Amino acid sequence: MVQNYPDMLGKVIKAARRKANITVEALAEKVGSTERYIYRIENEGKKPSYEILYCLIRELHISPDLIFYPEKPSYGSEIEDLIRLLYNCDERSMKIIEATAKAALESQGHDKK
Repeated sequence: MVQNYPDMLGKVIKAARRKANITVEALAEKVGSTERYIYRIENEGKKPSYEILYCLIRELHISPDLIFYPEKPSYGSEIEDLIRLLYNCDERSMKIIEATAKAALESQGHDKK
């Protein structure tokens, strides 16, 4: 698994960047890097520094599990999309979403937590 880490990492970052509809140029500027460096991470297996990796994960709202536990089963893109949306919610919106989720679970017969 470690041998394939850079290739897998590049694919995860590239997919997240495309999904977020961000250009390589814009991403490089946001994370304090160069376009060439981002290109090399995505396409040539370049291992990013910790600082750049941290910025990429945060900027692209990548679940760290996708990078550090790639063998872990994925829940699919719908859940990942929902998580990305949740990162942008304010406190009021989060309370509404939490109440809605609890109501949905109760309607299915799940205990309220």
